[in-house]
Amino acid sequence: MRRARSKRRHVPRIVTGAIAGFVATLPMTMAMRRLHRGLPQQERYPLPPRELTERLTPARRDDEGPDRDAGPQETTMAAHFVYGAAAGALLPLIRSRPTVATGSIYGVAVWAASYLGWIPTLGTLRPATGHPARRNLLMIAAHLVWGAALAVAHRELVQAEEEAFAAGPEADAPRRPDA
Repeated sequence: MRRARSKRRHVPRIVTGAIAGFVATLPMTMAMRRLHRGLPQQERYPLPPRELTERLTPARRDDEGPDRDAGPQETTMAAHFVYGAAAGALLPLIRSRPTVATGSIYGVAVWAASYLGWIPTLGTLRPATGHPARRNLLMIAAHLVWGAALAVAHRELVQAEEEAFAAGPEADAPRRPDA
């Protein structure tokens, strides 16, 4: 096991965390969409990833033609997944082997740092305290999902890498037929 850990340095922890964060953003997004549908109509205004993307990217004209850049939905999804990857990259620097519990706590910490911290500080969105409780619960639940999925994805990536290195280079070498 010690040998596999020493070879673990081939893929930096930050890269493994970024990949895991990107992957974890899918179940988070699915949870957000499903929970959003259950909100009362007056609370179904756009979710924060869309609100943030619309406020942080330049306005688009409708008459740009078929060769225009990605639309608002694609831009929102890309930005959301990139942010998930960036936030995920930090977890393995804090905890080298995160558990589902530590991942979930980390997810809520990311929510708090974002929606009570840097986002309102930049004046991009109102702080979470300015939104209905159900919307905050939706976002906290989504971040719990993201954090748990982040930890699981990270564990799987680390195990896959350790198994690949434990097998040694001969496992990847092409087999020559016996004469």
